[in-house]
Amino acid sequence: QLLDQRRAAWSDVARRIAHEIKNPLTPIQLAAERLQRRYGKQIDPDDTTFARLTDTIIRQVGDLRRMVDEFSSFARMPKPVFREESLVDLARQTLFLHEVAHPGVVFSLAHEEPSIMLVCDRRQISQALTNIVKNAVEAVEANPGAAEASITMTLEERDGRTTITVADTGIGLPAARDRIVEPYVTTRARGTGLGLAIVKKIVEEHFGTMTFADR
Repeated sequence: QLLDQRRAAWSDVARRIAHEIKNPLTPIQLAAERLQRRYGKQIDPDDTTFARLTDTIIRQVGDLRRMVDEFSSFARMPKPVFREESLVDLARQTLFLHEVAHPGVVFSLAHEEPSIMLVCDRRQISQALTNIVKNAVEAVEANPGAAEASITMTLEERDGRTTITVADTGIGLPAARDRIVEPYVTTRARGTGLGLAIVKKIVEEHFGTMTFADR
């Protein structure tokens, strides 16, 4: 009950923040784009300051918009709709999306045959896997000294229990690893601290547990 109350309070905070931030974002972006169109051609091409500053405004607005979308999805996550799905297909799709975006990282999937089936909400499990792999990619990119940049997802089924393991060659977990699933707790300069909170919420609504360990 206490956990539900805390989560409801965080959802309310997220909803209010999303609403308050979203309103001024569009006029800020439109104003910067209009400045570029109106005055960009009049400025000396050798003077790159104007272009650099307006580009920064537009890019930062885009970052804020993505942050607001995370707040909104945390606040408004619908109840899962359960159907039997192929977990291998979901895992493959998740890894493929990241493979395209990060060609410097080696992604691999290990699973048993035949394909593991899971009764789940396809969209939510996909979102959870995507967030976990995104975190792994960021950990790998923050560890340039590793011999190989790799992420491995392993799917196993034992005694009616399905386990999804994601291992990476990244920088490792922070000391306070149990707190990283709490809303607004982040170790990254530009993180919202909602990615793993969303994953935990999805996992719990699928009657699962999430744990962290060193590789």
